[in-house]
Amino acid sequence: MMSNKIIPGSFRDPAGFLFLKDKILYRQINIAYKENYDYFINSGLYKALREKELLIPHEETTTQKQYSPNGYKIIKPEVIPFISYPYEWCFSQYRDAALLTLAIQKKALECGMSLKDASAYNVQFKNGKPVWIDTLSFEKYPEDRPWVAYRQFCQHFLSPLTLMSFKDVRLSQLMKIFIDGIPLDLTSRLLPFHTYVRGSLLSHIHLHARSQKYFANQSARAHHAKISHFALRALIDNLESAIKNLKWNPQDTPWANYYQDTNYSSVASIHKEEVANSFLTILKPNIVWDLGANTGRYDRMKGSRSAQTIAYDNDPLAVERNYLNCKRENEKNILPLYMDITNPSAPLGWENNERMSLLERAPADTVLALAIVHHLAISHNVPLEKIAHFFAKLCKSLIIEFVPKSDSNVQRLLSARKDIFPQYTQHSFETAFQQYFKISHTERIEDSERVLYCMEKI
Repeated sequence: MMSNKIIPGSFRDPAGFLFLKDKILYRQINIAYKENYDYFINSGLYKALREKELLIPHEETTTQKQYSPNGYKIIKPEVIPFISYPYEWCFSQYRDAALLTLAIQKKALECGMSLKDASAYNVQFKNGKPVWIDTLSFEKYPEDRPWVAYRQFCQHFLSPLTLMSFKDVRLSQLMKIFIDGIPLDLTSRLLPFHTYVRGSLLSHIHLHARSQKYFANQSARAHHAKISHFALRALIDNLESAIKNLKWNPQDTPWANYYQDTNYSSVASIHKEEVANSFLTILKPNIVWDLGANTGRYDRMKGSRSAQTIAYDNDPLAVERNYLNCKRENEKNILPLYMDITNPSAPLGWENNERMSLLERAPADTVLALAIVHHLAISHNVPLEKIAHFFAKLCKSLIIEFVPKSDSNVQRLLSARKDIFPQYTQHSFETAFQQYFKISHTERIEDSERVLYCMEKI
Protein backbone atom coordinates (compact mmCIF):
# COMPACT_ATOMS: atom_id res chain seq x y z
CA MET A 1 0.00 0.00 0.00
CA MET A 2 1.34 3.43 -0.96
CA SER A 3 2.18 5.45 2.17
CA ASN A 4 2.98 8.67 0.33
CA LYS A 5 0.89 11.69 1.29
CA ILE A 6 0.71 14.78 -0.91
CA ILE A 7 0.95 18.06 1.03
CA PRO A 8 -2.41 19.80 0.34
CA GLY A 9 -0.97 23.29 -0.13
CA SER A 10 1.22 22.27 -3.09
CA PHE A 11 -1.32 20.80 -5.50
CA ARG A 12 -1.74 23.93 -7.66
CA ASP A 13 1.72 23.93 -9.26
CA PRO A 14 2.07 21.85 -12.46
CA ALA A 15 5.85 21.95 -11.99
CA GLY A 16 5.72 19.58 -9.03
CA PHE A 17 4.48 19.01 -5.49
CA LEU A 18 5.49 18.18 -1.93
CA PHE A 19 4.76 14.84 -0.33
CA LEU A 20 5.58 12.88 2.81
CA LYS A 21 7.08 9.41 2.76
CA ASP A 22 7.72 7.73 6.12
CA LYS A 23 7.44 11.18 7.76
CA ILE A 24 10.19 12.59 5.52
CA LEU A 25 9.41 15.56 3.29
CA TYR A 26 10.16 15.29 -0.44
CA ARG A 27 9.34 17.36 -3.51
CA GLN A 28 8.71 15.80 -6.90
CA ILE A 29 9.85 17.82 -9.91
CA ASN A 30 7.70 17.00 -12.91
CA ILE A 31 9.05 16.44 -16.42
CA ALA A 32 7.24 19.62 -17.50
CA TYR A 33 9.65 21.62 -15.30
CA LYS A 34 12.84 19.78 -16.35
CA GLU A 35 14.27 22.56 -18.55
CA ASN A 36 13.68 25.28 -15.96
CA TYR A 37 15.01 23.20 -13.07
CA ASP A 38 18.21 22.26 -14.92
CA TYR A 39 18.74 25.90 -15.89
CA PHE A 40 18.07 26.98 -12.29
CA ILE A 41 20.86 24.70 -11.08
CA ASN A 42 23.34 25.18 -13.94
CA SER A 43 22.99 28.97 -14.12
CA GLY A 44 24.34 29.32 -10.59
CA LEU A 45 21.12 30.88 -9.30
CA TYR A 46 20.45 28.11 -6.79
CA LYS A 47 23.98 28.38 -5.42
CA ALA A 48 23.81 32.18 -5.22
CA LEU A 49 20.48 32.16 -3.36
CA ARG A 50 21.67 29.47 -0.98
CA GLU A 51 24.91 31.31 -0.17
CA LYS A 52 22.90 34.41 0.75
CA GLU A 53 20.44 32.25 2.75
CA LEU A 54 17.51 33.51 0.67
CA LEU A 55 16.31 30.02 -0.30
CA ILE A 56 16.06 26.77 1.64
CA PRO A 57 18.59 24.13 0.54
CA HIS A 58 17.69 20.77 -0.88
CA GLU A 59 19.44 17.60 -1.92
CA GLU A 60 18.62 15.42 -4.88
CA THR A 61 17.87 11.88 -3.85
CA THR A 62 17.73 8.51 -5.56
CA THR A 63 16.48 6.69 -2.46
CA GLN A 64 12.86 7.67 -3.17
CA LYS A 65 11.20 6.55 -6.39
CA GLN A 66 9.12 8.96 -8.45
CA TYR A 67 5.71 9.52 -6.91
CA SER A 68 4.04 9.45 -10.33
CA PRO A 69 5.07 8.59 -13.93
CA ASN A 70 5.49 12.25 -14.97
CA GLY A 71 8.21 12.79 -12.39
CA TYR A 72 11.66 14.02 -13.42
CA LYS A 73 13.51 14.17 -10.09
CA ILE A 74 12.87 13.89 -6.38
CA ILE A 75 14.53 16.38 -4.05
CA LYS A 76 14.59 16.49 -0.27
CA PRO A 77 14.17 20.09 0.92
CA GLU A 78 15.22 21.34 4.31
CA VAL A 79 12.26 21.32 6.69
CA ILE A 80 11.08 24.58 8.26
CA PRO A 81 10.50 23.92 11.99
CA PHE A 82 7.23 25.88 12.16
CA ILE A 83 4.94 27.02 9.34
CA SER A 84 3.41 30.50 9.71
CA TYR A 85 1.16 32.51 7.41
CA PRO A 86 1.05 36.17 6.28
CA TYR A 87 -2.01 36.98 8.38
CA GLU A 88 0.03 35.94 11.45
CA TRP A 89 2.95 38.30 10.73
CA CYS A 90 3.52 41.73 12.19
CA PHE A 91 4.13 44.71 9.92
CA SER A 92 7.94 44.44 9.87
CA GLN A 93 7.82 40.69 9.25
CA TYR A 94 5.53 41.29 6.29
CA ARG A 95 7.78 44.02 4.90
CA ASP A 96 10.89 41.86 5.31
CA ALA A 97 9.12 39.04 3.43
CA ALA A 98 8.28 41.46 0.59
CA LEU A 99 11.85 42.71 0.36
CA LEU A 100 13.14 39.13 0.32
CA THR A 101 10.89 38.37 -2.66
CA LEU A 102 12.19 41.37 -4.60
CA ALA A 103 15.81 40.55 -3.75
CA ILE A 104 15.27 37.05 -5.14
CA GLN A 105 13.69 38.44 -8.31
CA LYS A 106 16.69 40.75 -8.82
CA LYS A 107 19.15 37.89 -8.42
CA ALA A 108 17.05 35.70 -10.73
CA LEU A 109 17.17 38.34 -13.50
CA GLU A 110 20.95 38.48 -13.19
CA CYS A 111 21.02 34.75 -13.94
CA GLY A 112 18.56 34.85 -16.81
CA MET A 113 15.58 33.70 -14.78
CA SER A 114 12.49 35.21 -13.19
CA LEU A 115 10.01 34.36 -10.44
CA LYS A 116 6.84 32.94 -11.95
CA ASP A 117 5.25 32.90 -8.49
CA ALA A 118 5.36 35.73 -5.96
CA SER A 119 3.05 34.28 -3.33
CA ALA A 120 3.51 35.40 0.26
CA TYR A 121 2.90 31.77 1.23
CA ASN A 122 6.24 30.89 -0.38
CA VAL A 123 7.98 32.76 2.45
CA GLN A 124 8.65 31.30 5.88
CA PHE A 125 10.77 32.41 8.82
CA LYS A 126 13.87 30.46 9.76
CA ASN A 127 16.36 31.54 12.43
CA GLY A 128 14.61 34.87 12.72
CA LYS A 129 14.82 35.72 8.99
CA PRO A 130 12.47 35.26 6.02
CA VAL A 131 13.45 32.56 3.55
CA TRP A 132 11.97 31.39 0.24
CA ILE A 133 10.72 27.80 0.35
CA ASP A 134 9.49 27.09 -3.21
CA THR A 135 12.32 25.72 -5.36
CA LEU A 136 9.99 25.50 -8.38
CA SER A 137 9.08 29.21 -8.51
CA PHE A 138 11.67 30.06 -11.17
CA GLU A 139 11.51 30.07 -14.95
CA LYS A 140 13.86 31.10 -17.74
CA TYR A 141 13.31 34.79 -18.35
CA PRO A 142 11.51 35.30 -21.64
CA GLU A 143 13.11 38.42 -23.15
CA ASP A 144 10.90 41.51 -23.44
CA ARG A 145 8.06 39.90 -21.51
CA PRO A 146 6.43 41.48 -18.43
CA TRP A 147 6.96 39.99 -14.98
CA VAL A 148 4.24 37.36 -14.84
CA ALA A 149 4.13 37.49 -11.04
CA TYR A 150 3.80 41.29 -10.86
CA ARG A 151 0.08 41.32 -10.07
CA GLN A 152 0.50 38.51 -7.56
CA PHE A 153 3.27 40.42 -5.80
CA CYS A 154 1.09 43.53 -5.59
CA GLN A 155 -1.88 41.57 -4.22
CA HIS A 156 0.12 39.45 -1.79
CA PHE A 157 2.57 42.06 -0.55
CA LEU A 158 1.98 45.64 -1.64
CA SER A 159 -1.78 45.67 -0.99
CA PRO A 160 -1.57 44.33 2.59
CA LEU A 161 1.41 46.51 3.47
CA THR A 162 -0.10 49.75 2.15
CA LEU A 163 -3.35 49.05 4.00
CA MET A 164 -1.42 48.24 7.18
CA SER A 165 0.64 51.42 6.79
CA PHE A 166 -2.02 53.95 5.75
CA LYS A 167 -5.20 52.59 7.35
CA ASP A 168 -4.97 49.95 10.08
CA VAL A 169 -2.37 47.27 10.74
CA ARG A 170 -5.14 44.75 11.42
CA LEU A 171 -6.18 44.86 7.77
CA SER A 172 -3.55 42.19 7.15
CA GLN A 173 -6.35 39.88 8.31
CA LEU A 174 -7.97 40.37 4.90
CA MET A 175 -5.48 37.76 3.69
CA LYS A 176 -7.63 35.22 5.53
CA ILE A 177 -10.53 36.14 3.26
CA PHE A 178 -8.60 36.67 0.02
CA ILE A 179 -6.25 33.71 -0.02
CA ASP A 180 -4.99 34.71 -3.51
CA GLY A 181 -4.10 38.21 -2.31
CA ILE A 182 -6.10 41.35 -1.56
CA PRO A 183 -7.68 42.61 -4.82
CA LEU A 184 -6.13 45.83 -6.09
CA ASP A 185 -9.46 47.52 -6.71
CA LEU A 186 -10.44 46.95 -3.08
CA THR A 187 -7.09 48.27 -1.88
CA SER A 188 -7.46 51.32 -4.11
CA ARG A 189 -10.90 52.08 -2.63
CA LEU A 190 -9.72 51.67 0.95
CA LEU A 191 -6.56 53.77 0.71
CA PRO A 192 -6.76 57.50 1.55
CA PHE A 193 -6.94 60.02 -1.30
CA HIS A 194 -3.45 61.42 -0.69
CA THR A 195 -1.91 58.11 -1.84
CA TYR A 196 -2.96 59.08 -5.38
CA VAL A 197 -0.16 61.67 -5.42
CA ARG A 198 2.52 59.17 -4.39
CA GLY A 199 4.09 58.03 -7.65
CA SER A 200 4.78 54.44 -6.68
CA LEU A 201 1.37 53.77 -5.14
CA LEU A 202 -0.36 55.59 -7.98
CA SER A 203 1.19 53.25 -10.54
CA HIS A 204 1.35 49.95 -8.61
CA ILE A 205 -2.03 50.17 -6.86
CA HIS A 206 -4.44 52.74 -8.29
CA LEU A 207 -3.53 52.69 -12.00
CA HIS A 208 -2.80 48.96 -11.84
CA ALA A 209 -6.31 48.37 -10.45
CA ARG A 210 -7.84 50.44 -13.28
CA SER A 211 -5.85 48.62 -15.94
CA GLN A 212 -7.01 45.28 -14.57
CA LYS A 213 -10.61 46.40 -14.88
CA TYR A 214 -10.04 47.75 -18.41
CA PHE A 215 -8.27 44.70 -19.75
CA ALA A 216 -10.72 42.28 -18.13
CA ASN A 217 -12.97 42.74 -21.17
CA GLN A 218 -10.19 42.83 -23.77
CA SER A 219 -8.71 39.94 -25.67
CA ALA A 220 -5.49 38.39 -24.42
CA ARG A 221 -3.79 39.50 -27.63
CA ALA A 222 -4.65 43.14 -26.96
CA HIS A 223 -2.92 42.96 -23.60
CA HIS A 224 0.22 41.19 -24.82
CA ALA A 225 2.67 43.89 -23.71
CA LYS A 226 6.44 43.94 -23.99
CA ILE A 227 8.96 45.32 -21.53
CA SER A 228 12.72 45.53 -21.82
CA HIS A 229 15.08 43.96 -19.31
CA PHE A 230 16.13 47.46 -18.22
CA ALA A 231 12.53 48.56 -17.69
CA LEU A 232 11.75 45.38 -15.76
CA ARG A 233 14.71 45.97 -13.47
CA ALA A 234 13.50 49.57 -12.98
CA LEU A 235 10.06 48.22 -12.05
CA ILE A 236 11.57 45.95 -9.40
CA ASP A 237 13.69 48.83 -8.04
CA ASN A 238 10.60 51.02 -7.85
CA LEU A 239 8.65 48.35 -5.99
CA GLU A 240 11.54 47.90 -3.59
CA SER A 241 11.68 51.64 -2.92
CA ALA A 242 7.91 51.73 -2.35
CA ILE A 243 8.09 48.86 0.15
CA LYS A 244 11.03 50.39 2.04
CA ASN A 245 9.20 53.72 2.33
CA LEU A 246 6.15 52.16 3.96
CA LYS A 247 6.12 52.78 7.70
CA TRP A 248 3.89 51.90 10.59
CA ASN A 249 3.79 54.49 13.35
CA PRO A 250 1.42 53.00 15.92
CA GLN A 251 0.05 54.60 19.05
CA ASP A 252 0.77 52.78 22.30
CA THR A 253 -1.67 50.00 23.15
CA PRO A 254 -2.64 48.77 26.64
CA TRP A 255 -0.62 45.57 26.28
CA ALA A 256 2.48 46.84 24.49
CA ASN A 257 3.67 48.44 27.77
CA TYR A 258 2.44 45.60 29.95
CA TYR A 259 5.74 45.00 31.72
CA GLN A 260 5.99 48.70 32.66
CA ASP A 261 2.37 48.84 33.85
CA THR A 262 1.94 45.51 35.65
CA ASN A 263 0.68 44.89 39.16
CA TYR A 264 3.66 42.68 40.00
CA SER A 265 6.06 43.98 42.60
CA SER A 266 9.73 43.70 41.74
CA VAL A 267 9.98 40.75 44.15
CA ALA A 268 7.03 38.95 42.52
CA SER A 269 8.28 39.66 39.01
CA ILE A 270 11.75 38.27 39.71
CA HIS A 271 10.39 35.22 41.50
CA LYS A 272 7.88 34.45 38.72
CA GLU A 273 10.68 34.43 36.15
CA GLU A 274 12.85 32.23 38.37
CA VAL A 275 10.05 29.69 38.86
CA ALA A 276 9.05 29.62 35.18
CA ASN A 277 12.71 29.20 34.24
CA SER A 278 13.14 26.31 36.68
CA PHE A 279 10.09 24.55 35.21
CA LEU A 280 11.49 24.95 31.69
CA THR A 281 14.80 23.52 32.86
CA ILE A 282 12.97 20.47 34.23
CA LEU A 283 10.90 19.92 31.07
CA LYS A 284 13.70 20.60 28.54
CA PRO A 285 11.33 21.27 25.61
CA ASN A 286 12.49 21.58 22.00
CA ILE A 287 9.44 23.59 20.92
CA VAL A 288 7.66 26.11 23.16
CA TRP A 289 4.47 28.00 22.37
CA ASP A 290 4.07 31.12 24.48
CA LEU A 291 0.40 32.14 24.49
CA GLY A 292 0.09 35.81 25.36
CA ALA A 293 3.81 36.41 24.93
CA ASN A 294 3.53 40.21 24.81
CA THR A 295 7.02 41.51 23.88
CA GLY A 296 8.66 38.22 24.81
CA ARG A 297 10.23 38.75 28.22
CA TYR A 298 9.65 35.14 29.27
CA ASP A 299 10.82 33.82 25.91
CA ARG A 300 14.30 35.02 26.72
CA MET A 301 14.76 33.05 29.92
CA LYS A 302 17.80 30.81 30.17
CA GLY A 303 15.63 27.68 30.22
CA SER A 304 14.06 28.45 26.83
CA ARG A 305 17.14 29.55 24.89
CA SER A 306 17.75 26.09 23.45
CA ALA A 307 14.11 25.75 22.35
CA GLN A 308 12.34 27.03 19.25
CA THR A 309 9.79 29.44 20.72
CA ILE A 310 6.64 30.57 18.93
CA ALA A 311 5.57 33.75 20.71
CA TYR A 312 1.86 34.45 20.10
CA ASP A 313 0.08 37.65 21.07
CA ASN A 314 -3.09 39.43 19.95
CA ASP A 315 -1.58 42.90 20.29
CA PRO A 316 0.04 43.84 16.94
CA LEU A 317 2.33 46.41 18.57
CA ALA A 318 3.61 43.91 21.13
CA VAL A 319 4.37 41.44 18.32
CA GLU A 320 6.07 44.19 16.31
CA ARG A 321 8.30 45.16 19.23
CA ASN A 322 9.14 41.53 19.94
CA TYR A 323 10.16 40.92 16.31
CA LEU A 324 12.27 44.09 16.16
CA ASN A 325 13.98 43.08 19.41
CA CYS A 326 14.74 39.66 17.90
CA LYS A 327 16.27 41.31 14.82
CA ARG A 328 18.32 43.76 16.86
CA GLU A 329 19.67 41.09 19.22
CA ASN A 330 19.97 38.40 16.51
CA GLU A 331 17.74 36.05 18.50
CA LYS A 332 17.21 33.16 16.12
CA ASN A 333 15.07 30.89 18.28
CA ILE A 334 12.04 33.20 18.76
CA LEU A 335 9.29 33.63 16.18
CA PRO A 336 6.76 36.30 17.24
CA LEU A 337 3.33 35.88 15.65
CA TYR A 338 0.04 37.79 15.74
CA MET A 339 -2.89 35.63 16.84
CA ASP A 340 -5.98 35.86 19.01
CA ILE A 341 -6.05 32.62 20.94
CA THR A 342 -9.86 32.93 21.33
CA ASN A 343 -10.12 32.87 17.53
CA PRO A 344 -7.01 31.02 16.35
CA SER A 345 -6.04 30.52 12.72
CA ALA A 346 -8.48 28.22 10.96
CA PRO A 347 -7.91 25.82 8.04
CA LEU A 348 -8.23 27.78 4.80
CA GLY A 349 -8.17 27.30 1.05
CA TRP A 350 -9.46 24.56 -1.23
CA GLU A 351 -11.42 22.02 0.81
CA ASN A 352 -10.27 23.95 3.92
CA ASN A 353 -7.00 22.11 3.45
CA GLU A 354 -4.36 24.44 1.96
CA ARG A 355 -3.46 26.42 5.08
CA MET A 356 -3.22 24.66 8.43
CA SER A 357 -5.13 25.64 11.52
CA LEU A 358 -3.32 26.27 14.77
CA LEU A 359 -4.39 22.86 16.04
CA GLU A 360 -3.01 21.14 12.94
CA ARG A 361 0.40 22.58 13.80
CA ALA A 362 0.21 21.22 17.35
CA PRO A 363 1.33 19.78 19.64
CA ALA A 364 4.15 21.85 21.05
CA ASP A 365 6.42 20.22 23.60
CA THR A 366 5.49 22.91 26.12
CA VAL A 367 2.92 25.70 26.23
CA LEU A 368 3.74 28.72 28.35
CA ALA A 369 0.48 30.29 29.54
CA LEU A 370 1.32 33.09 31.93
CA ALA A 371 -1.36 35.56 33.04
CA ILE A 372 -3.81 34.42 30.39
CA VAL A 373 -6.35 32.10 32.04
CA HIS A 374 -8.23 34.90 33.85
CA HIS A 375 -8.62 36.77 30.53
CA LEU A 376 -10.03 33.68 28.83
CA ALA A 377 -12.32 32.77 31.72
CA ILE A 378 -13.58 36.23 32.71
CA SER A 379 -13.11 38.55 29.72
CA HIS A 380 -14.24 35.92 27.20
CA ASN A 381 -16.54 33.72 29.32
CA VAL A 382 -14.69 30.49 28.47
CA PRO A 383 -15.27 27.84 31.17
CA LEU A 384 -12.18 26.40 32.85
CA GLU A 385 -13.07 22.92 31.55
CA LYS A 386 -12.97 24.15 27.96
CA ILE A 387 -9.69 25.99 28.52
CA ALA A 388 -8.13 22.81 29.90
CA HIS A 389 -9.50 20.72 27.01
CA PHE A 390 -8.12 23.17 24.45
CA PHE A 391 -4.67 23.32 26.05
CA ALA A 392 -4.55 19.53 26.12
CA LYS A 393 -4.76 19.61 22.30
CA LEU A 394 -1.90 22.11 22.06
CA CYS A 395 0.90 20.59 24.09
CA LYS A 396 2.58 17.71 25.87
CA SER A 397 3.41 19.80 28.94
CA LEU A 398 2.21 23.07 30.34
CA ILE A 399 3.55 25.92 32.46
CA ILE A 400 0.49 27.89 33.51
CA GLU A 401 -0.34 30.66 35.94
CA PHE A 402 -3.54 30.90 38.00
CA VAL A 403 -4.57 34.42 38.96
CA PRO A 404 -7.23 34.45 41.73
CA LYS A 405 -10.20 36.80 41.95
CA SER A 406 -8.52 38.75 44.73
CA ASP A 407 -5.80 39.89 42.31
CA SER A 408 -6.09 43.55 41.29
CA ASN A 409 -6.01 42.68 37.58
CA VAL A 410 -8.97 40.32 37.95
CA GLN A 411 -10.78 42.92 40.03
CA ARG A 412 -10.23 45.37 37.19
CA LEU A 413 -11.86 42.93 34.76
CA LEU A 414 -14.83 42.53 37.10
CA SER A 415 -15.23 46.23 37.83
CA ALA A 416 -17.41 46.88 34.79
CA ARG A 417 -19.49 43.70 34.87
CA LYS A 418 -21.40 41.40 37.17
CA ASP A 419 -19.45 38.56 38.73
CA ILE A 420 -21.05 35.53 37.10
CA PHE A 421 -18.03 33.30 37.67
CA PRO A 422 -18.58 31.38 40.93
CA GLN A 423 -16.58 28.45 39.48
CA TYR A 424 -13.49 30.58 38.95
CA THR A 425 -11.51 29.26 41.93
CA GLN A 426 -8.14 27.63 42.35
CA HIS A 427 -9.79 24.32 43.26
CA SER A 428 -11.97 24.37 40.13
CA PHE A 429 -8.93 25.29 38.05
CA GLU A 430 -6.95 22.31 39.34
CA THR A 431 -9.92 19.96 38.94
CA ALA A 432 -10.44 21.03 35.31
CA PHE A 433 -6.81 20.62 34.31
CA GLN A 434 -6.29 17.35 36.16
CA GLN A 435 -8.65 15.71 33.67
CA TYR A 436 -5.86 16.01 31.07
CA PHE A 437 -2.64 16.83 32.94
CA LYS A 438 -0.67 15.60 35.91
CA ILE A 439 0.38 18.52 38.14
CA SER A 440 4.05 17.87 38.81
CA HIS A 441 5.08 21.15 40.45
CA THR A 442 3.21 24.05 42.09
CA GLU A 443 4.67 27.24 43.52
CA ARG A 444 3.08 30.43 44.80
CA ILE A 445 4.72 33.57 43.46
CA GLU A 446 6.29 35.60 46.26
CA ASP A 447 4.58 38.84 47.26
CA SER A 448 1.54 37.73 45.28
CA GLU A 449 -1.46 35.41 45.48
CA ARG A 450 -0.75 34.03 42.01
CA VAL A 451 0.30 30.40 41.57
CA LEU A 452 2.51 28.86 38.89
CA TYR A 453 1.97 25.25 37.82
CA CYS A 454 4.06 22.77 35.87
CA MET A 455 1.88 20.08 34.28
CA GLU A 456 2.49 17.09 32.03
CA LYS A 457 -0.07 15.52 29.73
CA ILE A 458 -1.60 12.32 31.01
